[in-house]
Amino acid sequence: MNTENLGNQLNSIVRETINMLFGQGEQAQLTYKGLDSVAKEINASEENKIEVVVPVGYRPDRTAIESKHIYRKNELLEKYNFLIFQQLPLNGLVQIVTIVEAMFSDVVRAVIIRYPKKLGSKRTLPLQAVLESTTVEEIHLHATDAFLNELSYKSPIDFSNSVGSILSVNFLECSAFHKYVEIKACRDIFIHNRGIANDIYVRKAGSHARVKSGMVLPVDIQYFLESYEHCLQMVEWLEKELHQHWHSSDLEDRQSDQMEMPLPEQEE
Repeated sequence: MNTENLGNQLNSIVRETINMLFGQGEQAQLTYKGLDSVAKEINASEENKIEVVVPVGYRPDRTAIESKHIYRKNELLEKYNFLIFQQLPLNGLVQIVTIVEAMFSDVVRAVIIRYPKKLGSKRTLPLQAVLESTTVEEIHLHATDAFLNELSYKSPIDFSNSVGSILSVNFLECSAFHKYVEIKACRDIFIHNRGIANDIYVRKAGSHARVKSGMVLPVDIQYFLESYEHCLQMVEWLEKELHQHWHSSDLEDRQSDQMEMPLPEQEE
């Protein structure tokens, strides 16, 4: 049985999420600088045609099959601009939503494992899952995984109600959560519908929907940075809310250390 302080366990999950979001932001910035540097180098080149080696296959001996391709200067610059201003923010968006989704799953799983009754008494499990379980904890895990799978199909309000009842928080009170709902709906559209908004996106995003059904959803660097900030704000809000219900001594120790840090001496 897990005897670790639940508040510290939840706070550890949230802090790791914040660190991963910071890491994703740093990675996006480094990638942007790298791509931008190459684009500037190409633009400054006096050559009108540039040779690039690209992989076209993979051999059984684990070596790449390469092919040389000649690009016109403007053509190659267009590809780098696409990578910088469209592909980079889209990939970053997918990553930050995946990080936050994983956090929700880990936090909910930790609470349910400690308090199985929060799932309610009306849930059912396949008989095979019960028979294959060797402990009661494994049954709880199967039930938790089934619950988490159901969450991915719920509307934003149903999601907030279901998760909120487990964690004893009201996500609808967090303004950043409403932004996150649109961000997640946008991510789903690019994964499942090639970036073209549909009625599902409009319904989930609600008043935060950025386009109408049938239109292409724009994802640029500005949108990625805004989404990155909204996700950070929501996770930090959740950290405070969880601390109120499940006290974290680790969080209090960090806050105490920050308050006791000496201020740098001012030069005369």
